[in-house]
This record gives sequence, structure tokens and C-alpha cells, in this order.
Amino acid sequence: MVSDISSKTIKLSLAKLSDSDFIFSLRINEKLNKYISSFSGRVEDQYKWLEDYKARERNEREFYYVIRRNDSDLPIGTVRLYDFIEDSNSFCWGSWVINENKTSSSAIESALLVYKIGFEHLGFSGSHFFVDKKNTSVVDFHKKSGAIFLGEDDINFFFNYTPDLYNSLKEKYKKFL
Repeated sequence: MVSDISSKTIKLSLAKLSDSDFIFSLRINEKLNKYISSFSGRVEDQYKWLEDYKARERNEREFYYVIRRNDSDLPIGTVRLYDFIEDSNSFCWGSWVINENKTSSSAIESALLVYKIGFEHLGFSGSHFFVDKKNTSVVDFHKKSGAIFLGEDDINFFFNYTPDLYNSLKEKYKKFL
């Protein structure tokens, strides 16, 4: 398990129960929540979800991170590794939300850190994920990073990512690590 990992301007830290207010603020922000699973609860519901998540974390079935700025420790977003599939040795990642306090490179840095955790620390040989078709900036980000398009349904595009793709991306953006 990787509890904290840093890059040039950000770090990922495992979410704590005390992060529930911040996570709730992201989930209810209409500018940020368009393409993540809907949430209509209260901050107490987010706290309860985090309590349940911590059990999955202890069992190493899921890792939910708060993205923080290195210069101020200010929380700026979240990202989650989940849906670990043993047969294909693959992990999914999502719940990727970054607010207006982000650094200019926080998107690429957080993606690199996710892949570093998944491939280098957890030993997965693949990553599978989906992106809402309307979320064009994230779709473009994944295409530019070399993600392999697998298909689509009415709502989402489905992608795969490999350690080789990650190694190429890591080399291209090594200044951020």
C-alpha cells in the first residue's frame, strides 16, 4: 500500500475521515461534478462512505487519494484506484476531480502518480478505465497520453493502459516526477 507519494508540485495522500468535508465540496460543485457519479447526500453521508471505504482500503481492494499541493498542503482534488481484477491483473482508476486551486501540471502529475502506484508499487500489468463521452478534455488527455481505445457504449468510452505506455509517458514527463 502506498499511503503518500509525491511529484514536482503535488502529492497523493490516502483519504482520511477528516477529508470528508473537502471531498463533499468537490462532489457538490456543479462545475466539477458533471462527469462523476451523482451524489445527493449530505456531508455526513460522505463521511459514512469514507468509513466504508477505509475497510476496502484495509483489505487492499481500493485506494482513494486526496491530491494536495506540495507548496501549501492545500487539498485540490481526488483520485481513486479500484476494481482490481485478478484474472487480468488490472486496476481501474477514476473519481478524478481537480479544483481551481490546482497547479498547472497537476493533471499529468496525478495521472503519472496513479500509474506509478498501480504498475510499480502494486504490480498490476494493466489499467482499465472509462470516461464520459461528454468529458472531452479528459478524453483528449487520455488519448494524448497514449491510452488504448477499447470501445464505447451510449455514455462512455473505454480505455486500457499498459506499463509500456506508462514508461513512455514517464520518460516524456520526467521533469514532473
